[in-house]
Amino acid sequence: MSPPIRQNMGMATLPIRVVAEFLGTALLVAVVVGSGIMAQTLSSDTGVSLLLNQLATVLGLGVLIVVLMPVSGAHLNPVVSLAFLARRELSLRDALSYIAAQLSGGVAGVVLAHIMFGRVLLEIATNERLVAGTFVAEIVATSGLIAIILLLVGEGRAALVPLVVPAWIGAGYVFTSSTSFANPAVTLGRMFTDTFTGISPLSGLGFIAAQVLGMVVALVLVKSLLESRKDTV
Repeated sequence: MSPPIRQNMGMATLPIRVVAEFLGTALLVAVVVGSGIMAQTLSSDTGVSLLLNQLATVLGLGVLIVVLMPVSGAHLNPVVSLAFLARRELSLRDALSYIAAQLSGGVAGVVLAHIMFGRVLLEIATNERLVAGTFVAEIVATSGLIAIILLLVGEGRAALVPLVVPAWIGAGYVFTSSTSFANPAVTLGRMFTDTFTGISPLSGLGFIAAQVLGMVVALVLVKSLLESRKDTV
């Protein structure tokens, strides 16, 4: 039986799914960046700002997954699409189309957030975030995210994705030193905002490398786990 996400994806043509991925990723980044700007406006306390940013991101991500899962599968993340490609649950054409839409959507989301808050359309972030600890944190955050998605979908429990995925990202905001980016498209977008959620290009590239590595770790772990479960049945 095909995973639920693949069945849902079949309901829309590729162009419609690509548009959904573009819009969904753009709105996700707009939520992340916009709520960060607003949070700093509302409070000078970094902890309070982080919690406001976390809350908006968790809620926004949950809504986007619920709305877009029946259309495109609501990947909204290049490493999610790459993971499904690696498992042969997404074609190369579809994966490349999704990733292009997600990356461009990430930048478009920053532009949208900056327009709403009266900033220049794009600006280079100066917030250096890359150290050994944050690199490891991104591996952990991303591997956990991918493993959760693949296990839920693979076991026919995709209906839980809109609840569990935002919960994991929300937890990652406060238990990882990187605040759980776990998404190359979001990371790319955040390179172009010199605000609370921004990340310098050099740090951003390091985070993306860690995210790809985290995806690989998750693929290995999930394959081993699913095979071990089959052996015990």
